[in-house]
Amino acid sequence: MVEKISLAHGDGGELAHQLIQNVFITTFGHHDQAKLDAAILHIPQEKLTISTDSFVIKPTFFRGGNIGKLAICGTVNDLAVSGATPLYITVAFIIEEGFSIPQLQKIVSSMAEEAKKANVRIVSGDTKVVERGSVDGIFINTTGIGVINTEEMLPKTIDKQDVIIISGTIGDHGISILSARGELGLVTELNSDCASLNDLTSEVLNVSSRVKMMRDPTRGGVATTLVEICEDFNVTIEINEDALPVKEEVEGACDILGFDPLYLANEGKLLLIVAKEDEEKVLAVLKKFDIGREATTIGRVSEVETNGRLFLKMLLGSRRRLNRLAGMQLPRIC
Repeated sequence: MVEKISLAHGDGGELAHQLIQNVFITTFGHHDQAKLDAAILHIPQEKLTISTDSFVIKPTFFRGGNIGKLAICGTVNDLAVSGATPLYITVAFIIEEGFSIPQLQKIVSSMAEEAKKANVRIVSGDTKVVERGSVDGIFINTTGIGVINTEEMLPKTIDKQDVIIISGTIGDHGISILSARGELGLVTELNSDCASLNDLTSEVLNVSSRVKMMRDPTRGGVATTLVEICEDFNVTIEINEDALPVKEEVEGACDILGFDPLYLANEGKLLLIVAKEDEEKVLAVLKKFDIGREATTIGRVSEVETNGRLFLKMLLGSRRRLNRLAGMQLPRIC
């Protein structure tokens, strides 16, 4: 068996056929749909959500996952935080000539495993092979489709004293990837937090009708995500420095490298704005899950109908304004 990707794997001939049959269809299934140029989907509701994303992470494999798992989790989470139930995913691969087929199989297998956990189906895909040096190993593009089966969240109803909740520690993914690259002498056993969040979002929406907004704070981290919310919906949010959940490994790495965990990427954390009345109810639901057991309230909405701003309340009582991430802190993070 050929162990490396060649340009012939992308020319639509015999090798391309073997790659698609032996790696993708065998792992993902849906042999009947593979006979068509497009997947036929059965959508029970008319209100759909759709999201597309590309994944170029370096390195391809890291503690807690790989580019394949990340692609599924990232797409599932984009749909889930919109209040949708993810149903279908399409996947396109751009593969560099010379890429290891056994490694490709590991990536595809992890995608199939994560899709099964998240109860979504991979229904369509494409494969392109490019010359050596044209991409860095493998890039993946996905599109996800979900359905809205609850009342839509209404961000315009964000009110003063609504609370800001995070489902767990921040910055894990960013520091894990930096360590995996072997850059700057950073060595840590920290796993990426890469995980699908749709079970969490579904349970939260089942118990609370006062969830105003959900986001997954990936690139740019929690701070950038909250700044965008503040500016888009004209609210002022204040988060508390002493309430931020940060692992010792992340805090130590940030101290050494001069990073701020608020701006580091996460790939398995849920950020919520919830009415004060439902704070304890939502926290209790999140803590039922392994990936939500460290959920905590980190701040509140202090003003509405203002020029949107985000503030960090420091340990000594002063306030510091937070802005979007400026510049490029960690490239190729997802």
